[in-house]
Amino acid sequence: MRVVFMGTPDFAVGTLNAIADAGYEIAGVVTQTDKPVGRKQELKPTAVKAAALKLGLEVFQPRKLRNNPEFLETLKQLAPDVIVVAAYGKIIPKEILELPKYGCLNVHASLLPKYRGAAPIQWAVIDGEEKSGVTIMQMNEGLDTGDMLASVEVAISKEETGGSLFDKLAKAGAELLVETLAKLEKGDLHPVKQPAESPTAYARMISKADGRIDWSLPARKLECFIRGMNPWPAAYTYMQGKGLKIWKSRVETGESGEKPGTVLAADESGLLLQTGENALRITELQLEGKKRMKASDFLRGHSVKRGTVLGE
Repeated sequence: MRVVFMGTPDFAVGTLNAIADAGYEIAGVVTQTDKPVGRKQELKPTAVKAAALKLGLEVFQPRKLRNNPEFLETLKQLAPDVIVVAAYGKIIPKEILELPKYGCLNVHASLLPKYRGAAPIQWAVIDGEEKSGVTIMQMNEGLDTGDMLASVEVAISKEETGGSLFDKLAKAGAELLVETLAKLEKGDLHPVKQPAESPTAYARMISKADGRIDWSLPARKLECFIRGMNPWPAAYTYMQGKGLKIWKSRVETGESGEKPGTVLAADESGLLLQTGENALRITELQLEGKKRMKASDFLRGHSVKRGTVLGE
């Protein structure tokens, strides 16, 4: 079976390697264009491009897919039996979806129909879900609305971060995709249609600005939010005009009557903050321009008075 693989970030690398390890013929790899990074704005290849080149595979980086007859002709010449898509980052037009014999399969990091969209991993943690997973979907023109071909559940631990769940789902997705390809060849797949409406809000892409903490939310929601935003863009607030990233926290019950964001205590246990409901103990943080550290270590070198209000 000839496969064309389409993917861009780290999440997709495991799936590409798994397809290669399983012995499938990879006719080509499609990824997004190199992006400038750092102060010098040097072009950096995508994670998938770097992995593909290590495997000796031909890489294609079209600037657009829609209304691109030249790239469509290239795909036709590659003659894939199936196109596998994992976090490619662009909408696949109809003429590409219908090109391969078996269509396009998508590795989606949620248990569809929940968490359709670009950032299902982070939103599952932010929303306090107890489980997530991966769904292999037959792609159509909708946004993650195609028939479900296979799925696997992955538990979300109480300490789970967006980053740790990312790693778990990348591994699970790679294994599930290879199993699905084997069944596809044998004609042993049983597609299940999705309902028209998703039981959750669309898992929209997250931006750096989304990491700002709203102290009026309940402590439980904030604790999930901090884990979901770890490692990027990181949950942050402001203290005396400087940015303060919050890496770890825990919920503590009790009400003080103080304004949300107010420091209730600053000691060896960390910073205790009033929230919209109960309090949140900050145990690991990072002040702007400084390294990440335990809150207790931070407080040995920084005086934070009770009554200080964060976020202003």
